[in-house]
Amino acid sequence: MISFIENINPVVQALLATIFTWFITMVGAAIVFFFKKPNKSVLDAMLGFAAGVMIAASFWSLLSPAIDMATNLKMIPWLVVFIGFFLGGVLLYIGDKIFSRIEKKKNIKQENPKSFKRCLMLILSITLHNIPEGLAVGVAFGSASYGLDGTNLSAAALLALGIGLQNFPEGTAVSVPLRREGMSRGKSFFYGQLSGIVEPISGVIGALLVLKVRFLLPYLLAFAAGAMIYVVVQELIPESQTNKKKDLMALFTLIGFSIMMILDVALG
Repeated sequence: MISFIENINPVVQALLATIFTWFITMVGAAIVFFFKKPNKSVLDAMLGFAAGVMIAASFWSLLSPAIDMATNLKMIPWLVVFIGFFLGGVLLYIGDKIFSRIEKKKNIKQENPKSFKRCLMLILSITLHNIPEGLAVGVAFGSASYGLDGTNLSAAALLALGIGLQNFPEGTAVSVPLRREGMSRGKSFFYGQLSGIVEPISGVIGALLVLKVRFLLPYLLAFAAGAMIYVVVQELIPESQTNKKKDLMALFTLIGFSIMMILDVALG
């Protein structure tokens, strides 16, 4: 089996690996089908859980690898992560303001325009987060084929496995909040899994452009982290705290953070 995989083109290897990570995102997003009738307290708790997942992922899945990559590539780590992180947050801030102006100018009629904007920001932030992860998998398989940095096929496969398992709570982090905002279970699942479809695309790009993408990855990882933290601070945590049981919602944020932290650290 291993010898068969070794003989496959590295671009195809990256594609297959990132299809796996996308599939796990789909499995995580499918959790919405277990909620027959949306209960506000349950969905608020899941919103807090999603916030915890995103906070943990922003460091262990994005910022920490960005620092390591920048160091290995002889860059200035603190400057790289600062530039990427700050620009990621600024992008979401600008998008937030642009949406509000368009909404006011065109007088968009919606039952809850704030909910609609929150959904868009959530989907965008997780999608941005999945792009550099897909690139990282593609670069790993491409590097193994070139023999760069002592990488090999086993290490690339383990990276794909780790990212895939981390994607389970991330798929949930998108679909459940969307369900909370009133979307049907089908639509919530669709948009939840859609956030992971960028991984196969970016994985192929990473394998094709391995030498060039390696130098951009630290910036892209930090950029995605900044976008995620902005959404968490601006939308998810404040909204979860509208519940009467604020302390319980905060506890679910800690649970989400802890689960994601364990997955990231254990799977490395």
